[in-house]
Amino acid sequence: MPLMMTKKEEQTGVPILELQRQRMLLQMEYEEEKKAFMQQKEAIGIRRLVSRGDAWLPVRIGRSYYNSLNQLCVEVFRTSTDEDTDHNFEFGRPVLFFKIAANAIGSPSSQGGGGITSFFGGTVSFVDGDRMVVSVPDSAPLADLQVSDGQIGVQLFFDETSYRLMFEALERTMRAKGRLGYLRDLFYSNMRAETFSFPDMGFPYLNKTQEHAVNEVLRAKDVAVVHGPPGTGKTTTLVEAIYETLRRESQVLVCAQSNMAVDWISEKLVDRGLNVLRIGNPTRVDDKMLSFTYERRFEAHPDYPQLWAIRKAIRELRSQRKRSDQWHQKMDRLKSRATELEIRINAELFGEARVIACTLVGSANRLLDGMKFGTLFIDEAAQALEAACWIPIRRAGRVIFAGDHCQLPPTVKCYEALKGGLGRTLMERIASGKPEVVTLLRVQYRMHEDIMRFSSDWFYHNQMMAAPEVKNRSILDLDLPITWIDTAEYEGKEEFIGESFGRINKTEALLTLLSLQAYFELIGKERILAERVDVGIISPYRAQVQYLRSQIRKREFFKPFRHSISVNTVDGFQGQERDVIVISLVRSNDEGQIGFLRDLRRMNVAITRARMKLIILGDRPTLTRHPFYKKLWEYVEGLRVHNS
Repeated sequence: MPLMMTKKEEQTGVPILELQRQRMLLQMEYEEEKKAFMQQKEAIGIRRLVSRGDAWLPVRIGRSYYNSLNQLCVEVFRTSTDEDTDHNFEFGRPVLFFKIAANAIGSPSSQGGGGITSFFGGTVSFVDGDRMVVSVPDSAPLADLQVSDGQIGVQLFFDETSYRLMFEALERTMRAKGRLGYLRDLFYSNMRAETFSFPDMGFPYLNKTQEHAVNEVLRAKDVAVVHGPPGTGKTTTLVEAIYETLRRESQVLVCAQSNMAVDWISEKLVDRGLNVLRIGNPTRVDDKMLSFTYERRFEAHPDYPQLWAIRKAIRELRSQRKRSDQWHQKMDRLKSRATELEIRINAELFGEARVIACTLVGSANRLLDGMKFGTLFIDEAAQALEAACWIPIRRAGRVIFAGDHCQLPPTVKCYEALKGGLGRTLMERIASGKPEVVTLLRVQYRMHEDIMRFSSDWFYHNQMMAAPEVKNRSILDLDLPITWIDTAEYEGKEEFIGESFGRINKTEALLTLLSLQAYFELIGKERILAERVDVGIISPYRAQVQYLRSQIRKREFFKPFRHSISVNTVDGFQGQERDVIVISLVRSNDEGQIGFLRDLRRMNVAITRARMKLIILGDRPTLTRHPFYKKLWEYVEGLRVHNS
């Protein structure tokens, strides 16, 4: 007969079971991604990796040097730039150098992996356009990269480190006692989160829901969630919450899933006058962004030249073959002095900083070893896997999540893991289990009210309102804010493109550009240029994005406007906005198959990027078999009838 568990044992048991389930799902994702990577390495062909932005070929190798963190680095330049191809290289990602033999270039074998020699791996330290700096092991045979009997390339490698850190975080959380154990039990049970009690503080430059959110963050002893739908000023609110928290605490940790999100919040905190120390390198490279990175600050420290000289002496000493007792004594003295200087510089840099900012995975950096923070802020928390959030939570007394689980979800490649719930985030879990800790920001400052309304009804229980200054914003008088052009009338069908492994609809692409041209002609060239009207063309399919980019370049009409038109996937537009948004949905078939257009959170992002005008192009019979697109079509038609 089984023993009955006490209430406390039951509450402790559930979190452990949940974390074990997370570990199992993460293991499935790990195996799926690794298998896909190995298959792609063997069969997909380097050309396809290049077209997907996962490889550069050919590259030119620049200088090699030791950076301020004493890592051996090599400069890499992409020499064949295809303007249609974005790339996926960013700080912290592992890469592999390879060579394609001269006789294999252009041959069928180079499509499948024949004639390819792998050299050695490294980690992206810095990327700026077509220039990248890769840190490599001291033992890396850099001379191999100067070969002339073929082409040198670099490709993204499977990221074992991130998975290892996530698995370690789950294990640590399962074993945890103390504060981490308490937060674990709280997050996975119906225990109530504790709060302080004090009257509301007023913030004259915030609206009422933003003000309420900041007060709720300050009152939270354990956890708070700032739920920020599109255009509601989530970042403004979060910056204010961090600023106010720092009136009570000496230092906070601010994390996000992506480097881009860390950059964005860091920049806003710097603008607010806070001393930010950014661990890792930014995605956008300019003096302002670089000025608060750890590496730049480390180099600027007055003791750094002395440290550099000692490190140089150590490298020179290492190269000597004769190693006597005197050699060992000298080496020990130099190493000891270098360590002492490094500790002193770091103590000053971390002592001065009020905000330490890094990615979730970056919070495992050895620089943060032993550090604890009263508060951890996780921005864009709805895009982060649960396991990734537990990496920095171990350093914190309380956690503030900010994001929107009705927008882009985390990327999960294993269908079974997704079905099992790996895509459900910690923020989402807390928001549904503890609604009392959630503040929804309700006033949006981006969109015309009619563009906002559909998203508000479908995703936010009709709780959103447009700020008075944007409620009726438009480019043209009596303009319809949303138009849906039914491409079924033009009989264009989707195609599956093997080379870039995606779907494309050339007829719809042509209609997309013709629709934008017609709208531009209505506004007038002079006004577009004078008022800097900006446009985003979005397609959920990368192949369609690349095709649209190539077509825009070919069309004479768009030449004067190229700087004001950007074309990208939904993910590429996350966190951005434009005056005019044109969406090409691509899918057109007799079976009503819409693939990952069923991920409605992505569509929420797409339709809420527009400030004044939204133009949707899609095959109505294919799409409206799904209730979301049926409702969207009816909504747009209703606006048209009402305004005609």
